[in-house]
Amino acid sequence: MLNKIALLGAGSWGTSLSMVLEENGHEVRLWSHSQEQVDEINQFHTNKHYLPEVVLSKNIKAFTDLTEVLDSVDAVLFVVPTKAIREVAKKVEATLKKSVIIIHASKGLEQETHKRISVVLEEEISADKRKAVVVLSGPSHAEEVAVKDLTTITAASPNLESATFVQQLFMNDYFRVYTNKDIIGVELGAALKNIIALGAGALHGLGYGDNAKAALMTRGLAEISRLGVAFGANPLTFIGLSGVGDLIVTCTSVHSRNWQAGNFLGKGMTVKETLAHMDMVAEGITTTKAVYELAKERGIEMPITAAIYDVLYNHANVKEAVDSLMKRVGKSES
Repeated sequence: MLNKIALLGAGSWGTSLSMVLEENGHEVRLWSHSQEQVDEINQFHTNKHYLPEVVLSKNIKAFTDLTEVLDSVDAVLFVVPTKAIREVAKKVEATLKKSVIIIHASKGLEQETHKRISVVLEEEISADKRKAVVVLSGPSHAEEVAVKDLTTITAASPNLESATFVQQLFMNDYFRVYTNKDIIGVELGAALKNIIALGAGALHGLGYGDNAKAALMTRGLAEISRLGVAFGANPLTFIGLSGVGDLIVTCTSVHSRNWQAGNFLGKGMTVKETLAHMDMVAEGITTTKAVYELAKERGIEMPITAAIYDVLYNHANVKEAVDSLMKRVGKSES
């Protein structure tokens, strides 16, 4: 069955997901707040700022008018930065005329409230306009999905029927989707791995080798699991695609924005200089603040997150932050 999908957010990930949906035969309406970007997509079938080497199908239509995008759709997919989720969701609530599946493929926690994205969406989009909220997440670089590299991710929702609907929307011979009922674990794994990716990039920038990076990723996963379980996640989620899988891809690839940001910091750039060098959002920087505050509120030990927070927000020296982690009192691994 073919469906009409409103895809909100025409960055690299949103554009790549629109290509998958269009190839699967669905009608894709791509929304952006930028008229210049919309004109480029509709006239030249490119989105060069985000995916410079990619040519889009002529069937992918872009809009700035949310009313046009949401008219008679079967699902709404949010792929905007975390900081914009609540604002865009309010506009969707005011415009949407019927109940649809709400999907999001963003990775972060809301600042100040520390809420997961699905919670924000449920707060802003009334129950009579959403059949369910489904998270689409896992180890995936937009640049590789756009060229049909093999990718496997997760569609997560307590409503398994809706998760299966999203699975069927996206599944094809290069984009495989598994379902998962643990929306808490999938969202937290997606958000928190960006913090560890900042650290992995910083280690590279400092010149450390594979031993250090393996240690960071392994102990980083322990921190992610510790916080996730405290909030009701299934610990097995964190050894799956949206846990260790997403952690591997984000901590080891130059495609990763968060790895890039960490690498700049490791090479001696300030946070301000790092942000000036980034042409896309590195969600890990704001997520670090939210998770650090959340862990303090709940009394959850997260030394790696705390060290990265000190670098980002207290101007700590990166090398000294690494040294402080290595000099912590010896403990049992488990």
